[in-house]
Amino acid sequence: MPFAHRSLIEAAAARFGWRRAYGDTTKVDGLLNEQTQTAYTQAADHARLATAKNCTALHIQPGVLDVRGRVLADVLYLEGVLTGARNRNLDPELVALLEEAVDQGHELAVLLADTARTTAALAKAGD
Repeated sequence: MPFAHRSLIEAAAARFGWRRAYGDTTKVDGLLNEQTQTAYTQAADHARLATAKNCTALHIQPGVLDVRGRVLADVLYLEGVLTGARNRNLDPELVALLEEAVDQGHELAVLLADTARTTAALAKAGD
């Protein structure tokens, strides 16, 4: 099934709280590769637009704040997944990987917050 079509079906299912699980690593790897290809295809457009649009540090701030908000929300969701995995005594390797993902997600949220503060400080210094 084409990625766009599957994404539409999965988006509709997600509205009802349903998520598809894959019991085959080949299918997971295929989905991960599709996600990566899609992201890198979009990244070329983002870089071009950002170069044209982001001419000062303050111009960067809204995008950084948006990303930080999404990252933080996703990390907090993963914390819930981690808590559930711990409470259900799931495989220790899985729990350890979730812990690492949560820790790195929090670190990313902190770095993005620092970046947003820096954009404001640089704008104020330029006054």
